[in-house]
Amino acid sequence: QVQLVESGGGLVQAGGSLRLSCAASGRTFIRYAMGWFRQAAGKEREFVSAINWSGGSTNYAESVKGRFTISRDGAKNTVYLQMNSLKPEDTAVYYCAGALNYYGSNKETYNYWGQGTQVTVSS
Repeated sequence: QVQLVESGGGLVQAGGSLRLSCAASGRTFIRYAMGWFRQAAGKEREFVSAINWSGGSTNYAESVKGRFTISRDGAKNTVYLQMNSLKPEDTAVYYCAGALNYYGSNKETYNYWGQGTQVTVSS
């Protein structure tokens, strides 16, 4: 069983940066690939980024490539999403999720989800 708690969201101006954190509980965190998804008001939840269990492989949506960076710290049971050059269209609730042996974009494959953290980017 893995429990996930996101933090780090907030209000930022366009062009600014935020770093999201996702703290995981449970001894099996190291076995899980971790992903970030986001859901804007009135829209479907969409894939943002994911990282494999070792941190050696990552995956990004085209819309965030070059601006966002995902990383993980096994010692702290935490996964991060560094978001730079933020745009108003990045405004959404951001969720972290965990999946065994999968770091792709299919949200149906992720087994565990956090409660989400709001990111608002003003123009």
